[in-house]
Amino acid sequence: MTNNRSHTIVICMGSSCFARGNAENLNRIESFLALNGISAQVKLVGCGCARRCSEGPNIAIDGESFHHMDKEALLDLLNQKLK
Repeated sequence: MTNNRSHTIVICMGSSCFARGNAENLNRIESFLALNGISAQVKLVGCGCARRCSEGPNIAIDGESFHHMDKEALLDLLNQKLK
């Protein structure tokens, strides 16, 4: 199911991103990893403010930044980048 490559996800935990959806996104990411059996292949890291508050919620996967991560956009991104 996966490409057996390790990945790093950085989720902005700044107050703006966290309030705008990253609190829920963190749970969604953890659930996605567990459901797909890839938790061991993905390092999940929180960071302070990513300094792009107006574009939040912000996350990065393998150094590439993504913005406006609502539920649908996040799930699409995870399927694209991690499967």
